[in-house]
Amino acid sequence: MATVNENYLKLKAGYLFPEIARRVNAFAEANPNAPIIKLGIGDVTEPLPEACRRAMIQAVEEMGDRNTFKGYGPEQGYGWLREKIAHHDFQARGCNIDPSEIFISDGSKCDTGNILDIFGKNNKIAVTDPVYPVYVDTNVMAGHTGEANDQGKYGGLVYLPISADNNFSAQIPSEAVDLIYLCFPNNPTGATATKEHLQAWVNYAKRHNAIIFFDAAYEAFITDSSLPHSIYEIEGARDCAIEFRSFSKNAGFTGTRCAFTVVPKTLTAQASDGSKVELWKLWNRRQSTKFNGVSYIVQRGAEAVYSDVGQEQIKALVRFYLENARIIREQLTEAGITVYGGVNAPYVWVKTPDNLSSWDFFDKLLQTCHVVGTPGSGFGSAGEGYFRISAFNSRANVEEAMQRITAQFN
Repeated sequence: MATVNENYLKLKAGYLFPEIARRVNAFAEANPNAPIIKLGIGDVTEPLPEACRRAMIQAVEEMGDRNTFKGYGPEQGYGWLREKIAHHDFQARGCNIDPSEIFISDGSKCDTGNILDIFGKNNKIAVTDPVYPVYVDTNVMAGHTGEANDQGKYGGLVYLPISADNNFSAQIPSEAVDLIYLCFPNNPTGATATKEHLQAWVNYAKRHNAIIFFDAAYEAFITDSSLPHSIYEIEGARDCAIEFRSFSKNAGFTGTRCAFTVVPKTLTAQASDGSKVELWKLWNRRQSTKFNGVSYIVQRGAEAVYSDVGQEQIKALVRFYLENARIIREQLTEAGITVYGGVNAPYVWVKTPDNLSSWDFFDKLLQTCHVVGTPGSGFGSAGEGYFRISAFNSRANVEEAMQRITAQFN
């Protein structure tokens, strides 16, 4: 008889967002006339930038001509896109990143899970608490953890609590770890990291020969010029960090699917015989074996992001969602609710009022305001008592949702 990967059986009952969907669907079925506004998941709502659409339409036309038709592309991504990324996102910021070190993919979510393919099973892994659930769940699936305790924490992981007490910054552990997940601007708290804070992490990683997985999916929302957009702005990061980026939030590619991962060729890890192995070679082999690349059409759309008009259009998109975040932040504050984030990030991290639990607050908003957010406890035990509200929605929906919530709590 075929057997299963029993690591999946260790996963907590239901991934966070399917559980939210289950509760919302049950409420909608019981209340078919309730006008529900969803500010839960980080899915964009505004149309793709025109520059991207035009580039993709042109690419479709090219696919209809034998002379310009494209079949299989390079698994790493087309060189013309990687060159644009290297120049605009890294070299322009003083980061020494070569196009050959960039791998185009179909999503940062995929890459942050798939990257575990090239690492061993005996690494000590650090995650923040609260944390984007994919980091934890993919390690569980890969067999890198023990069972979950009553708080939902898995044996074998080192949890780094982040809260208002430490300004939602990931505190460097006293013990040595091997793999470190950092996400800034942070999902779910909306917190950011200074260059000094990231330098301390890089110094720690180099001291312990650790690797930092740096998720910068929300870097486009940074408006403070003193804050780094990439970990490679930090001295020494090429020797200890892999960075994940996405077109999902800055250019609205959540349904179009395009992202990239940077693996510097100077990055190494240790084999069982003590020798150093270049991680670039392993990731290149993994992608070449398990991935056929992102479609030519989508990559042309992503390339258009870096045109002059494309840059103007994505900056307008980012400003639109940041204005949504400002409305959420300010109106909840006026209603006497304590909030964090929402300044250099599209997420507002809410302290639940009246000592409500995260899920009780979720149910209250759903039932009384018909508004959906994300319970903080779904991101980890340290997220209990908090609640994430996403700025990714239409202006009309954001304003209506805030009117409903503030009317309930004023």
